[in-house]
Amino acid sequence: MNKKLIAMLLLMAPLALFAQKFGHLNSADIIQVMPEYTAAQTELQNLEKQYTNELQLLESELAKKSEAYEKEKATLPANIAQRREQELQELYGKMQQYYQTSQQELAQASQEKMAALTEKITKAIKEVGVAGGFLYIFDTASGIPYISETLSTDVTAQVKAKLGIK
Repeated sequence: MNKKLIAMLLLMAPLALFAQKFGHLNSADIIQVMPEYTAAQTELQNLEKQYTNELQLLESELAKKSEAYEKEKATLPANIAQRREQELQELYGKMQQYYQTSQQELAQASQEKMAALTEKITKAIKEVGVAGGFLYIFDTASGIPYISETLSTDVTAQVKAKLGIK
């Protein structure tokens, strides 16, 4: 009797594997159609424009002071010429520092906005997974080398619906 039970379980094990549901989607495609993504991109572009404008002001100031110094350099006493050169170097350093800081702040803002979007989409994927009884939902945007689209369900439309996207 135990042999029959074991044999029956062994025969049913492959059937249990077929009963498992797998899904797939491309989160990058979904994120790009989210209204929050468009708003985030607009905010980041505006922030980048502000940084660029400020940097251009610093560059313009440096160019004017450098040009004025070049015109007067021959007639300036050595100590004043040295002070002006130092001022130009400090302004150039300030400009470089501003550029680096603005790039870091822009990258951080981008990262924060994308993290919020990723969190929202992850929540929607989990809800679709639970509601649909999926064992796994694979994200093709993560570079998974192969997912059988015939043996798994494309849940993109369901996740978009959870997010309120058409």
